[in-house]
Amino acid sequence: MNFHRTITGMSPEPLSASGSEKLSLPSLQSKMKCDPEGYESELHLIYNQFKSSLELFKQQADLGFKSVSGIRNDPAVAKDLGDRAMFLAHVTPFYPTHLAYFPAQLAEFIRSSARTLPSGLCLHVTQALILLMNRKMVDMGDNLALFLELQTFGNKALRKLAYSHVVHSIKRMNQKHKNEVKNRALQNVLFEMLRQEDETKAKRVLITLRELHQRKVWFDERTANAICTACFHPSSRIMIACLSFLLDYEKFEDDDSDASSSEDEAPHTPQIVLNRESIYKAHHQGTIASKKKKKAKLQRAMRSMKKQQRLSSEKSNSNYHTPLNHLKDPQGFAEKLFSRLQTCNERFEVKMMMLKVIARTIGLHRLILLNFYPFLQKYIQPHQRDVTSLLAAAVQACHDMVPPDAIQPLFKQLVNQFVHDRSRPEAIAVGLNVTRELCLRIPLLMTEDLLQDLALYKKSHEKAVSIAARSLIGLFREICPSLLIKKDRGRPTNPKARPKAYGEVNVLSNVPGVELLEEDDGNEDGDDADEASLSGTDDDLDHDEMVASSDDEDNQIANSDSGSEEDSIVAEDVDSDGSIDDNDSDVSGDEDDEEDEDDEDEEDEENESNNNDAKDSGTGVKDNKAKKRKVADFDKQLTDADASLRALKRLAKENMEPISLDSTDGFLSNEDFQRIKELKAKKDARFALTQHGLLKKGADSKSPAFKIPNSDELSIKRVDPAKLEVHVKKRMSKEERLALVRAGREDRGKYQARAAIKQKKTGGMSNRQKEHKKPMPLAAKRAKVAKSRIDKKKKQQRAGKQFRGKKAWK
Repeated sequence: MNFHRTITGMSPEPLSASGSEKLSLPSLQSKMKCDPEGYESELHLIYNQFKSSLELFKQQADLGFKSVSGIRNDPAVAKDLGDRAMFLAHVTPFYPTHLAYFPAQLAEFIRSSARTLPSGLCLHVTQALILLMNRKMVDMGDNLALFLELQTFGNKALRKLAYSHVVHSIKRMNQKHKNEVKNRALQNVLFEMLRQEDETKAKRVLITLRELHQRKVWFDERTANAICTACFHPSSRIMIACLSFLLDYEKFEDDDSDASSSEDEAPHTPQIVLNRESIYKAHHQGTIASKKKKKAKLQRAMRSMKKQQRLSSEKSNSNYHTPLNHLKDPQGFAEKLFSRLQTCNERFEVKMMMLKVIARTIGLHRLILLNFYPFLQKYIQPHQRDVTSLLAAAVQACHDMVPPDAIQPLFKQLVNQFVHDRSRPEAIAVGLNVTRELCLRIPLLMTEDLLQDLALYKKSHEKAVSIAARSLIGLFREICPSLLIKKDRGRPTNPKARPKAYGEVNVLSNVPGVELLEEDDGNEDGDDADEASLSGTDDDLDHDEMVASSDDEDNQIANSDSGSEEDSIVAEDVDSDGSIDDNDSDVSGDEDDEEDEDDEDEEDEENESNNNDAKDSGTGVKDNKAKKRKVADFDKQLTDADASLRALKRLAKENMEPISLDSTDGFLSNEDFQRIKELKAKKDARFALTQHGLLKKGADSKSPAFKIPNSDELSIKRVDPAKLEVHVKKRMSKEERLALVRAGREDRGKYQARAAIKQKKTGGMSNRQKEHKKPMPLAAKRAKVAKSRIDKKKKQQRAGKQFRGKKAWK
């Protein structure tokens, strides 16, 4: 049976028509997808309706037609046009030949009439075009400029739709692999629009490029250089947007990483504070079960801390990515931006942003821009606005390739203006912290007299000043202890340490970290050693007592033995670990000689005490006389033994050459490099635990107080202005103090006496009242009844015998 199909509008209520099948556009769309060939006539009908609606809409726009309601375009025509455009976009993949020109007509319509279209119609038509692009019916490169132009319109929903479509389509295109041909074509379109003087379009292009670079979709040098060149745009708003992105790039990275890893790291955070007090409690306080739980918590916390340290070391050792790091000509970029800074008339905040970007570029690429430091010098004043940010930029712009003479005036200006007796404590603290950071990068700036004067601030009563001075002293204990007085040197790890001269470079003669591979024997596990170092139990004391007692017994046996004196001297010169001391080695020097003399004096005292003990113990007189010798014979034997030890040491040095990693070719394999990486991470973790007081130093007692970073790490590291004024207690105003007091009173109720609170209690009974009503056991009840019976009987007995006196009425 043949039915004539009637097409209605988008309304779900079809029109009534006798002898015909009523279909709406959504139902017809689903049927056309199931049977494309059976509905070709309906497709031609709707396509013709779309064309007619399009022409009618254009004519209304040209003639300025106004309907009865006063709206510029007839809403019925606009609604009909939007519905049919969306319908045709859905069925275009099923009719590629019939609707071959439809995508081009739709794109041309949006391009020509987008600004005059109503907001609803423009949004519908844009959605239809996006649907065609998602189904590969329209090329992205042909319409990229159109979607960027749509982002400049006033419709917020349309701007958001166009922006999200551009970002997600490019991200989807590069999801599996990088399509360099399409990426380069799209980049050319965006870069050309970014160079135009149109501020609105350039801003939208910059936002798009920034988003794609942050998401690591376009993470190449071309995109980074295009973003950086936006700093020279004629519009100041574009320049400010680019500068803020370059400065806050690390903050964006940290926020993304924190947001992504917060869910993963949340259940693994340790629930115990790692300090010496918790370690002591875990081993010496509580029962055996509680101490066992505390030890387990400590071990879990240590493993978590090691993991975090390892991840942070891997992150710091990985390639550092920032748009400034991919500059093709960093020297030209810094010079051009500095020249614009000198000639611009922008407000102070914009100048500070430009100054920070220049300093960041100089420090990151280790550039030489000598005119930059005198420009900074005139701003080095304690009363300068945002002086800590300015000082952080000055520190960032210093590196070991800059001549110290170029920074010396800036350094003197800093010390003279900030660090003196009449300066405020917070200014002195900031000046000392900045001095430390500058000397960390260029140690040649510091002189002996100046350092000793600055070190006197360690006795200041202000906490921030004393901490800053002690940190400066700690730095020079590591890099140049000779500049400090003897009292401030402490016990430096290398007393003869000197800073490198200007231009001096340490050339590596071997693979970095190969000494860790040589020292690693592969038999001991570092994690077990670290956990064992935390177990400061009484077993260690017992073990030490046993070792000491065994040593005393061995000494008594050795003293009572009648062996040769040469063997005893050789045994005394041999260390406990089996190594032999060389008193004449060039490396040990005078210190070893002094130590050997002290050891000989101690040995003589021990021998005298042992001889006296032997005399007092009542042993044979012949044995004591046999042990007596002349002094000349003893010195001769000692000299002969010393000569034999030197020869033995020299022979050991000749025979024990350093064993190569691979006896055949000496090359390192991939497993060796991976092992070096693991050992470095483990070493950093042990250092971090030692710094927190969680590990015993042991043999590595001369480990440095802190790890001095190299020049590459300092160039990558970003100087935080807040750390330059750390421990500085800022003075609060009266309003701030009152606000702090009121904030503390919010959670606290009105003061009342404890008795009044008890009287006003409206809840249940107290614990003491509940104890009275608690049911007693049966045995306790019987005991109470028996006790009361006995007490009653005794009371009656006392009452019968007691004389109460005669009564008057008897």
